[in-house]
Amino acid sequence: MDLIPYGRQKIEAEDIEAVVNVLKSDFLTQGPAVAEFEKSVANFLKKISGDQKDIHCLAVNNGTSALQMACIALGLKKGDKVLVTSNSFAASANCVLYAGGDVEFVDISLTDYCIDYEELDARLSKQPKGTYKGIIAVDFAGIPLDLKRLREICNHHSVWLIEDACHALGAQSKRDGEEMYAAADGRYADVSILSFHPVKHIATGEGGMVTTRSDGLFEKMKLLRTHGITKEPSKMTKCDGGWYYEMQELGYNWRISDILCALGTRQMSRIESNLTSRRKIAEIYDRELSGLPLILPKVSKDVLHAYHLYVIRTIKPEDRKKLYDYLIENKIYTQVHYIPIYRFPYYIQKYGKQVRQACDAYYESCLSIPMYHTLSEIDQNRVIATIKAFFN
Repeated sequence: MDLIPYGRQKIEAEDIEAVVNVLKSDFLTQGPAVAEFEKSVANFLKKISGDQKDIHCLAVNNGTSALQMACIALGLKKGDKVLVTSNSFAASANCVLYAGGDVEFVDISLTDYCIDYEELDARLSKQPKGTYKGIIAVDFAGIPLDLKRLREICNHHSVWLIEDACHALGAQSKRDGEEMYAAADGRYADVSILSFHPVKHIATGEGGMVTTRSDGLFEKMKLLRTHGITKEPSKMTKCDGGWYYEMQELGYNWRISDILCALGTRQMSRIESNLTSRRKIAEIYDRELSGLPLILPKVSKDVLHAYHLYVIRTIKPEDRKKLYDYLIENKIYTQVHYIPIYRFPYYIQKYGKQVRQACDAYYESCLSIPMYHTLSEIDQNRVIATIKAFFN
């Protein structure tokens, strides 16, 4: 009996050929494949958002670097406070600390497990303007945030918004009769973040991207990506010759290689079919797991879920670990997304023990079952049958 992982990449012959072509070329890094990958993502986002306004895309070495880059570009400095969703991978909060800021965690909604908008607004309203500098919210599991509502909250309280869309490439939303928008399309967030880890919708191994519609933020992040150095004559204070360059900011080496970007561009050619496959898998789970003592994902008719994850919750919290262990015994691997960030020893030492009622309740019962675009019908049926066997 073969092992079934919770997530898996798919590499095809064309992907390998694209990488080999780069290896045979003159550029392994800082070459044309980077810009080509950025353009492929920008074109896809414009297509699914229905908006042809320019979207700046900047590829970097991973999603964590993209988050840190966004914080620095938005002016975050020592002592600044940022409100962050409590249900995410640690990087969504760590990026604030890297820039010298402080994190305060906001609870989640038990409807979609994204940030609780009402609590967020209340927290901002209780403090004078300027107390908080920004918000980092996550399109959890691939369900798009209500970005229009978040933008209104941000504008009212004069804070910036980073959309962590690492789960949500291809997610779309149309709420309350408003025009369609897509996760990471730049319409409402100041900066959005994407990740191309192997379990995501497309895989480059490691890799990330920032997207924005702000020319100023884009130029700032482009400088930060490469040591704060520019060789563009129009942006330098002087030019001593063709060799000359200037370091204008304290930047970083967040570059991504042409090798990974060539793989990313080829993977982007299949993004729509990947999303279609994930949505079909989710439909089958919805149908076959209904009636069991589980809470299944709730998806509004106004949104198009990207299904990076398919998260179930056990009605009885004590059943979660039993189900997890039972599935492993049957060579089916699941995962828990996520341990609340504020529960980690580092954050307890820094900020003390915290309680977020909804996030704590969610964590005690959640389980991500296998979800990837190459999950076969046979393997999915085995997952379903094994879950049913556990409860029956």
